[in-house]
Amino acid sequence: MSIYADTSLLVSLYLTDRHSAEAGRRIGSNPTLWLTPLHVAEWTHAVEQHVFTRLLSRGEADRLHERFQKHRASGLWRETALPDQALDLCAQLGRRHAARLGIRTLGALHVACALELRAERFWTFDDRQRRLAKAEGLATS
Repeated sequence: MSIYADTSLLVSLYLTDRHSAEAGRRIGSNPTLWLTPLHVAEWTHAVEQHVFTRLLSRGEADRLHERFQKHRASGLWRETALPDQALDLCAQLGRRHAARLGIRTLGALHVACALELRAERFWTFDDRQRRLAKAEGLATS
């Protein structure tokens, strides 16, 4: 099954938060998840934001970065470039749904990527993204 998870799920796998247990449960079924440069950029910023707010030390963050890179090198994620039409589709999704659902650019961009990659399922902890993904015909959890 082709699954696209937004960055919130990836962050919850590495940083303990209220969604970590659920993220671990989902990943425990051994799915292969898409990983785009958007995920990497957002994940990196999330970790560094934790250093900025002093929730993580520099050393802890460095260890998380190393772990993430090891997972990437081992093929845990299904890495791909950002789909060519993702930004155009993101704008179309905004036009069709933003006023009604309150979605933001990066949320719509994740859904656009999932659609362009022909994902069968979309995983997120963000209610607005979930509603957008459903509106566009993606199965969600």
